[in-house]
Parts: sequence; structure tokens; C-alpha cells
Amino acid sequence: MIDLETPVSQLLEGTRGKPKLLVVDDQPINIQVMYQAFGGDYQVFMATSGAQALTICKNNPPDLILLDVVMPGMDGFEVCIQLKADEATKHIPVMFVTAHTDAAQETHGLSVGAVDFIAKPVNPDVVRARVKTQLTLKFQSDLLRQLVFLDGLSGVFNRRYFDQQLATEWARSARNNSPLSLILLDVDFFKLYNDRYGHQAGDDALRTIAVTLKSCLRRPADLVARYGGEEFACILPETSHEDALAMAQELERRVRRLSIPHESSSVDKVVTISAGIATRESDALGDAQGLIGLADSLLYRAKKTGRGRVLGGVMSAKIND
Repeated sequence: MIDLETPVSQLLEGTRGKPKLLVVDDQPINIQVMYQAFGGDYQVFMATSGAQALTICKNNPPDLILLDVVMPGMDGFEVCIQLKADEATKHIPVMFVTAHTDAAQETHGLSVGAVDFIAKPVNPDVVRARVKTQLTLKFQSDLLRQLVFLDGLSGVFNRRYFDQQLATEWARSARNNSPLSLILLDVDFFKLYNDRYGHQAGDDALRTIAVTLKSCLRRPADLVARYGGEEFACILPETSHEDALAMAQELERRVRRLSIPHESSSVDKVVTISAGIATRESDALGDAQGLIGLADSLLYRAKKTGRGRVLGGVMSAKIND
């Protein structure tokens, strides 16, 4: 368990930056109060309407939301209901902050999915403590969910998580008109490696390769997963084809430099990988399965044309009317 007395900076070590708070209130003075309370330890984002809050949550999900109840147009209850109905945002904790604190309002707020209900005017020390408590719980829940999605052998994400995240990133790429790249990698002549050195050595090699691939990722949204057997996959959101190709080439070099002996390989005397890179450009047709199909076909060609190499391609663009 995480000690609630731990400094925020230490609590969040490993989250790759300050946690993100979204403050939603139609009154700028209330937003200013929250910014003064949290600006030092957190990234504070602001929205003055429910619709604006939903847009921010879809494009840049926060770690926690401080949400006013009474707002023109869409009220806080409806915002919370929509957040909890969306797979991409349902795990974001919502804390209602409102001047309307009768029992019926609080009960309704908790029933639609909020984790806390805070009365205005807020006490900065109290609200900071309650936010930290909820973030601690969230990070622990995130860790438990992540463990479900980890591959037991290699320690990187498993195929189930890969499928889920690729669908999420494809939708985000289509919505934001941003590029999305996928790398599929295969360990060359891995069956021959197991036959010569044994399955225990094969498992050790896969673990070493997984650690190396993960260490090469540059941004928080990038991920590596074990795709199956001796295959791995890297999802690279907002990454151009040129950058993805450079990344794949670096992965190939780094694995070769591990110098894991492989006397049965016809590529080299050490373990090598082959890779296929597919990129969805902002105006591409198709779907996530099409991206996988393109990467897989390029990986197949890389293996058929000598292995120990990378090949890339871009999904077809829309045809202008």
C-alpha cells in the first residue's frame, strides 16, 4: 500500500510526470481557487462547461476530475454519467464540488459514479488531502488492472491488452487526424534456437529481448506487447512512418547487440529479429485490423527476403472526390 504521508512527487514516481487534474466549473473564480490549491504539484486543466469537459477527457484523459454540479446546459451529473458510460473514461475518478450539499444531491452524485462529494467553499488543505487519497486509490487500481494485462513470461503487456489499446489508439488517431504506427517483430529462427539451447534458454532470451524493446520506447503512450510465441508488437501513437521505421531499425540493432549466441541461425551467429512497420496516416482508409494485416504482411516479406531486417508501408489514403 502507498503511504498517504508520502510526498506527491514520490507518490507519482513512475507515472512519467505530474498527475493531471481537470477542474470543471462555469465560474472562473472557483477554477482559480482550485488552481492555487493544486498548481504546484499537479497539471491543472480547466473546463467551463460539461461539453468542454467531455472533449478534454476524450483527447487528453486526466487522472482525476473535480466537477461542479450546477452548470448551464449539461449539469455535472450528466457529465459523470457520460464519462462512466465510455470505456476510455470510466476509470477516471470524479469528485463533485458544489454548494448544493443536501443528502439527496450527494446520494445521487455517488449513485452515478462519483467517488466523493465536497462542499463549497472548499478548504484547500482538506480538498488536497482528499484528492491525494483518491489518486492513491486510482494508481493502485490502475496497477492491478495492468497486472491482468501483463504477459507472465516476458513482463510486457499481453495480447489482450494489445488488442484493446490498438482499438483505442486507432479511434483516437481517426478522431484527431494524427498518425499511428505499428511494429510487428519476430525472433528469427526461434524454433532452431530452442532446439539447440533448450526451452529455458529460449524463455530467458525472450525476457531479455522484451526488456530491450521496452527500454527503447520514448514516450509514455508507446507500448510493447507480446503478440504471441516469439512475436512482439509495438504501438506508437502520433508517430510518423519515418520515425517508426527509425525506431524499428534501432530495435533491430539493439537486439543484435545483445549478442545472444545463436549458432543455428543463417542470419548471424547471434539472435536477430525481423520487423514489419505499418502506419496509418491522417487520411487513411481501413481499420485497426487492416493496420495489423499490413504490418504482418511486411513482416512476412522481411522474413522471406533474408530476415534480420525491417520493412515498412503506409495505409492507403482516401481518394479525393
